[in-house]
Amino acid sequence: MSVTNTWQTQPQEVFALGPIVPVLVIEHIEDAVPIAKALIAGGINVLEVTLRTENALDVIREIATHIPSAMVGAGTVTNISLYHQAVDAGAKFVISPGLTKDLLVAAKESTVPLIPGIATISELMTGIDAGYDHFKFFPAEAIGGTKAIKSIAGPFPDITFCPTGGINVDNMGNYLSLNNVACIGGSWLVPSDAVANKDWQRITDITKAAVAAANS
Repeated sequence: MSVTNTWQTQPQEVFALGPIVPVLVIEHIEDAVPIAKALIAGGINVLEVTLRTENALDVIREIATHIPSAMVGAGTVTNISLYHQAVDAGAKFVISPGLTKDLLVAAKESTVPLIPGIATISELMTGIDAGYDHFKFFPAEAIGGTKAIKSIAGPFPDITFCPTGGINVDNMGNYLSLNNVACIGGSWLVPSDAVANKDWQRITDITKAAVAAANS
């Protein structure tokens, strides 16, 4: 299938901005900018706001408006409607937990890159057929972890992954050591109690430690 790529940013640019992509579930709009600033202060440049809360689109809009330099994207995008809503809110990239052919085609015709999720070789081949070569591997730990990703590199040496799901500071090094892994996604950087207590410095400290470990 031939589809024109009109993306303003390429997935490899998103993946190259840092080894860790924080997976953010933000309930309250007023927490959006402080969380983003705390992560940026800790050395994180890419922010994935998942569409798992009522206010998620407004959170993306808030970060995009007040911190235009941030590479803010939308996660948990499961259909074309959500994809377009995320783009309209200011998302600079979109991540889906899985893929459908309709979503793959719709994203290729837009200006904002989609990083589709895969859990099987067949899904991967569907994505490759649509012209994609950067994928989310999800849920990573539950579907074979590093062993699975390492095995995929054999028949698909030109594919790059951002594994997400069950990854934390203790096992992220195992993933980042793989040649076909550019970055990992994780939610541990923003503990819910730190957000509840407005302890933004704690988030910065956790982030600094994680970035240092990822780069060591």
